[in-house]
Amino acid sequence: MLITPVQLFDEPLQIDETIAPGLLEYGPDIRQVSPLPVKGQADLLVEHRSEERGRNSQVNDIRLRASYNGEFEILCARCVEPVPQNLSGEFDLVFRPTEADSEMGEHAITPDETEIGYYEESGLLLEDVVREQVLLSLPPRTLCKLDCKGLCPRCGQNQNLAICSCEQTPSDPRWNALAGLADKIEVKH
Repeated sequence: MLITPVQLFDEPLQIDETIAPGLLEYGPDIRQVSPLPVKGQADLLVEHRSEERGRNSQVNDIRLRASYNGEFEILCARCVEPVPQNLSGEFDLVFRPTEADSEMGEHAITPDETEIGYYEESGLLLEDVVREQVLLSLPPRTLCKLDCKGLCPRCGQNQNLAICSCEQTPSDPRWNALAGLADKIEVKH
């Protein structure tokens, strides 16, 4: 869904979209498995700026407030099995046309300006915003279970399902000097 300032001049745009599974590419380790409803509103924020030579100009910012909720599968960080995950979130974002702040050279920005996104001349794609928000809502690390044993580094066997017949990797002889050090260290509480 493309959101343009022209759509917002008279009244806010009500958003009630459903993003079908497979429509958005989130990355190789995350997959949307249910429809993803997105509900919210887009508003036009007109910023009046004064320019050199007494001319005034206006910048058409788009404020997008919405929420989403859907079912995803995220690959386990150890065994690479899919883990079901419900992801939901709300966002309130402001987007400005890219050419509005395209001054040449360096200039300081205010703390408020660090919270502004940008959209191209054609408009703002809702799907791009939702993809970014879903990725930002991901947990830092996903495990199928806390004691996941992961994959065998030699044969790739999922060690949660079966123990492989690979020999345990021999330790590097350079570490032998540290063997037994833990028993010698006195821990103070």
